[in-house]
Amino acid sequence: MADSFIHIPALRDRLIAPETSKARVTEAVLAQWDARVKALGGDADWRLADDVREASRQTVLQSFDQAADLWVFAYGSLMWDPAIHFAEVRRASLSGFKRCFNYQVLAGRGTPQAPGLVLSLVPANAVDCQGLAFRIARDAVETESVLLWRREMLRGGYTPSRHLLQTPQGECEGLVFVGNPTHASYCNDLTAEQTAEVIARAEGYLGPNRDYLLLLAAQLAALEIEDPYIADLHTRVLSRVSQADTPHKR
Repeated sequence: MADSFIHIPALRDRLIAPETSKARVTEAVLAQWDARVKALGGDADWRLADDVREASRQTVLQSFDQAADLWVFAYGSLMWDPAIHFAEVRRASLSGFKRCFNYQVLAGRGTPQAPGLVLSLVPANAVDCQGLAFRIARDAVETESVLLWRREMLRGGYTPSRHLLQTPQGECEGLVFVGNPTHASYCNDLTAEQTAEVIARAEGYLGPNRDYLLLLAAQLAALEIEDPYIADLHTRVLSRVSQADTPHKR
């Protein structure tokens, strides 16, 4: 069997295994999230209906070669917790987009009463977003993409689309979950200080919102990826929390 980490051996011990990931959203996990949101006073329709989410998955995947493996671009939590079984991982860059903490979440890193913030991708001129690309083997695409859609398209806050990715081993077309700024949960007018305050204080089923940022910053550093936006937020959030509050790989 080929080594999935052949291009980035150092990443082998820096990813949460799918079997232990709380972000591998099985039907049972989804039911737990529904119950948790309901118990916290959230709306019954807090997430996309299953048939709507599935229609999105099928429509988007039809734009890819059905006989080929599927590449998935990781720029946020997927970088340390992909929660999918993959055959290969590479360094990758996506042109014309940058990271932005502008998407409110009601469960994983926040609650209906105190939403957290997670990343999306927003258009940016003359910018490349550096991240990872995971290759899902063709015979696993159906199973793994269902789980991936439950996670990323839980509330329909992204626009899953096909984009060209650049990797050291050559270019490939990959699935990218780009921000959907028309979604009601997008906060496009927060200052850096307001963003840092939310991230420092919010907490949800998957743990403190700050862990999302701190784990991302650590993974970027390990991969020697520089992102001034993340570095600035990292400093602002750390100034608000105790140095003893170290991130946990949930």
